[in-house]
Amino acid sequence: MRAVKFVAGRFAGMVLVLLIVSFITFVVFYVLPSEPAQLACGRPCSPQALELAREFMGYNVPWYQQYFDFIGGIFGGRTFGTGQAAIVCSAPCFGYDFQNNADVLDEILSRVEVSVSVAIGAAIIWLITGVGLGVVSALKRGTPLDRITMAVAMAGVSMPAYLAGMLGITIFAFGLDVVPKNGYVPIGEDVAQWAWHLVTPWLVLAFLHAAIYARLTRGQMLETLGEDFIRTARAKGLTERKVVGRHALRNVLLPVVTVFGVDLGLLLAGTVITERIFSMPGVGMLLVDSIRSLNLPILLGVTLFAALAVTLVNFLVDLFYGVLDPRARLT
Repeated sequence: MRAVKFVAGRFAGMVLVLLIVSFITFVVFYVLPSEPAQLACGRPCSPQALELAREFMGYNVPWYQQYFDFIGGIFGGRTFGTGQAAIVCSAPCFGYDFQNNADVLDEILSRVEVSVSVAIGAAIIWLITGVGLGVVSALKRGTPLDRITMAVAMAGVSMPAYLAGMLGITIFAFGLDVVPKNGYVPIGEDVAQWAWHLVTPWLVLAFLHAAIYARLTRGQMLETLGEDFIRTARAKGLTERKVVGRHALRNVLLPVVTVFGVDLGLLLAGTVITERIFSMPGVGMLLVDSIRSLNLPILLGVTLFAALAVTLVNFLVDLFYGVLDPRARLT
């Protein structure tokens, strides 16, 4: 029963956050000095044609009614215009891109595979590498291995993403010519080429994030190894492997899991710089293109998709956190 309350509470919190984000985002975009109907109508556009466009797109009503129409469209679908020219947007409808005559959600979903491929692959590499190096560095505290690991980690933490991406392309693609320079191959076409085109983005992102996890894990591990329960475990005669793996690592993973949830959610929402540097048509590239063309329906849809990705991943992390630390279920 307590576990059900824990899950229900976290889920209700996620829904509340999404509603708040959707409202703030909608209001911010509404007050922008732009006229989506003007962009869809084109130039020249007479006042009569502009008014018809605004009515067709649903911009001829107060902003709060537009917001409720938008939320209603997510759950029940929405119809733009009337008669034979009407456009039906099936639920869940995140809006309609009148510049490209496409459903906003369809456009986002068509880019999700790229962003998910980049994010999941990089996350697996950086989590294993970062935690592993952090644990080894803590156990070898003060040795040359510890100093070298922390020096490399400091370089990764300090380096901007665009610089790491440019160095990756310059060294491995143009200099050594061992990886593709850019582009993306869908996993359904060729699995090997899919992975081969993602090697450099994976390594670049993993280098940047693994550095953070290595430093975080090392600090947590050093603090945990000084706790009384670790001394008790050693006094019982347990091997160092069991002390570290069974007792210390469990406590070290709690803050790591929390940070991992935020990082993974942001990556799933779109690695803007990485996708831009490696010319990958993911959600991040869609966001950049929509900003350039001031495509508000796409901007709103991508923003909500990003919020959904972050909150959903954090919801799952909260559940996993409750498994790692049962005390979390009591809060």
